[in-house]
Amino acid sequence: GIAVDLATATASPPPWLTAAYPEILPVTIDGTTLYPGSRQSWCPSSPIFRDAARALVTQLAQRYHQHPALAMWHVSNEYACHNLPCYCDTCAAAFRVWLQRRYGSLDRLNHAWGTAFWSQRYTDFEQILPPRTTPTFHNPTQVLDFKRFGSDTLLQHFLGEKEILADLSPGVPVTTNFMSMTGFRHLDYHQWAPHQDIVSTDHYLVNTLGHPGPELSFQADVTRGLAGGAPWLLMEHSTSAVNWQPVNPAKALGQTILDSFTHVAHGADTIGFFQWRQSRAGAEKWHSALVPHAGADSARFREVARLGEIAAALGEVKGSRVEASVAILYDFQAQWAWSGPAMPSADVDYPEIAQLTHRLLRERGITCDVIHPSAELSAYAVVIVPTLYLVTDDDAASIRAAAERGAQVLVTYVSGLVDENDHVRLGGYPGAFTDLLGVRVEEFNPLLPGDSVALTRGTGARWSEFATATDAEVLISYAAGPVAGSPALTRRRVGSGTAWYAGTRFDDDTWREILADLVGAAGIRPAAQVPAGVEAVRRRSGERSWLFLLNHTDEPQQVPASGHDLISGQPYAGVVALEPGAVAVLREE
Repeated sequence: GIAVDLATATASPPPWLTAAYPEILPVTIDGTTLYPGSRQSWCPSSPIFRDAARALVTQLAQRYHQHPALAMWHVSNEYACHNLPCYCDTCAAAFRVWLQRRYGSLDRLNHAWGTAFWSQRYTDFEQILPPRTTPTFHNPTQVLDFKRFGSDTLLQHFLGEKEILADLSPGVPVTTNFMSMTGFRHLDYHQWAPHQDIVSTDHYLVNTLGHPGPELSFQADVTRGLAGGAPWLLMEHSTSAVNWQPVNPAKALGQTILDSFTHVAHGADTIGFFQWRQSRAGAEKWHSALVPHAGADSARFREVARLGEIAAALGEVKGSRVEASVAILYDFQAQWAWSGPAMPSADVDYPEIAQLTHRLLRERGITCDVIHPSAELSAYAVVIVPTLYLVTDDDAASIRAAAERGAQVLVTYVSGLVDENDHVRLGGYPGAFTDLLGVRVEEFNPLLPGDSVALTRGTGARWSEFATATDAEVLISYAAGPVAGSPALTRRRVGSGTAWYAGTRFDDDTWREILADLVGAAGIRPAAQVPAGVEAVRRRSGERSWLFLLNHTDEPQQVPASGHDLISGQPYAGVVALEPGAVAVLREE
């Protein structure tokens, strides 16, 4: 009675393969070979490894394609977790082939990379190398293209295995587990997602993050965006401690259930864990599991069993979709470009404002879709564009069209500055959005870590600008410092909608108020009026809807809501009482 998602076993080569073919081993930026003894000890460009992987997949598919337990294929595991980027000679040759396909000619490549600077002009493709260790800053577009190349190369690995499975095991869905976690930045999952029969991901709470719970919700929404709003599969998370952080505290009892159903609230239809039985040996022996070292006679296993009971009661939610009227635009390639060499401020991290905005709206009971800038925006009353450093002309036009149709569009600093080649858009910042916003920035004035600047309302950090409102209403200005008098927050009518611009990292309270004004102008209502620390998300299927209420606090909470709780079986009329750490899933009438 057990269904199996069978992995292809191609994530880590056995010692005999690397001993026979040491040239498949990956190489770091400074030329150090990464030897076997852990996992993923293979070069993403190696044809030897690719052929061996395809041979293994062929054997698996031929043997198991008709097995009654086979429900899905799981290709490899956590692509790029350890072996990307690789800078070996094999990757160098493959990179040159990739560049020839992308640009077609050296003239186009030289233009895209701006090689006239620092005497970098190439006269032969054979002269081009990966961005290995250099005397000083790398060419930024070369670095960006190498990231694109790495993501594309591993995608070809996935597609090579998927092709075999589709041929020998037709009708069985195929997936690979993404890593929707803030610290993982190697792959452009927006390009990978269309090739998945079911989008799946791994997510682990990172204790060093300032807000690990809200980060879970944010990354779940990232995954739902990758799935195009459809339900998705949580391939891995942990029942308790992981093994890979400097200190690995256990989860509080009850948090396994709360974390699991936070993912479900945000669109997961399947809850998966690593690992089933906690290992006795190996590098992950201290990673928690469904069956811990203590065995079934343990509080943790009893919580796992309770999770199974609750999951069984929620079957009717399967297939429904999350309801959201706010879009946060998020692009892995913009993140790559902003993290390149010689940038204005290393203190500005690409995901920060996206996650802060998501967290503050979550506090208000407002759900967000986190989607690519090229996604269809017509369904959203609010579109938020946080630090979208790199943007194409087409995507910038789509964002403008959203405002013209009636959306409230909010663009933040470090947005619209460069095109897809990482070339600065001339004529004043924010480049692609200057005319839309009615703001022209002549120069940046990034703030030093720990510094802040007084505003006419609240304070700013990280960033300030010498700016002029050319055709916009100024709502907040800088009150002190070198840029005193410059606008920090503006608003401009555009068609039937409004375009807002935020030129600094506002303090949390001020940003919370700005977001309240934004969603208020759009007429967006929360899924529920929730107290601090309670999360509310609605899933809907046709005329049926389910309200998820998740108490992330250590205190009892009450939420005004009505419906039949699928977990407790209790009807609520008017007020739902939530114990500390509790979850309610209300079938709404």
